[in-house]
Amino acid sequence: ARRAFKHPLDYSSPRFHSCVMATTAREFKDAAYAQLARVGKALAAPKRLELLDLLGQGPRTVESLAEQAAISVANASQHLKVLRAARLVDAAKKGLYAEYRLADPEVGALVVGLRRLADARLAEVAQLTRTYFAARGELEPVASDELARRIKRGEVTVLDVRPAEEYRAGHLPGARSIPVGELRARWKELPRGRAVIAYCRGPFCLMAADAVALLRKRGFTAHRLDHGVADWRARGWPVAVAP
Repeated sequence: ARRAFKHPLDYSSPRFHSCVMATTAREFKDAAYAQLARVGKALAAPKRLELLDLLGQGPRTVESLAEQAAISVANASQHLKVLRAARLVDAAKKGLYAEYRLADPEVGALVVGLRRLADARLAEVAQLTRTYFAARGELEPVASDELARRIKRGEVTVLDVRPAEEYRAGHLPGARSIPVGELRARWKELPRGRAVIAYCRGPFCLMAADAVALLRKRGFTAHRLDHGVADWRARGWPVAVAP
């Protein structure tokens, strides 16, 4: 039951009636753009964007989200309340906990689109990313289009280094799951004869970079894919789900 919680919209509120009682063209436009602004306001916080990015990997409890985003549970709950009010996330009871998820795949596509737009229009985004990875000695990441071709030809080993529950919720077709925290003990499971392409949650995720550094020390030809499952979905490419 995905809608076990009370819907956040109060249908008796003046705000709701202002939306449906518009009688002139100007009132209609003002009401319509006010609704669009609700989404914009919900996105206007770095931690809320990070929470949406995390939920793009799969459902999570507020406790898990707080841990991953390095904020308190109370802070995470407040951010999720804002996101629910804008209909960007849903919540459902799962045992003793509430489990959150994206309300619609379009929400994930919106976050990916916003990131791409910022990357294209804000030089600071590209410079920040470039500077950080250059300081780690990272080469340019593998492009998604190139990876898709190499996967089809069986030329590479695709390695998903996210937590196992994220892999089960959705992963790149043919990818193997070895969480980055387990890679030091399990790297021998990887075939030696092919390059390894590691990926995690997207361009701001550092787990794939850590995996690449470890594998190169073990003598592998390893590269980072800076796109994640959310980017893959946004392109309309298939995503596999573990049984």
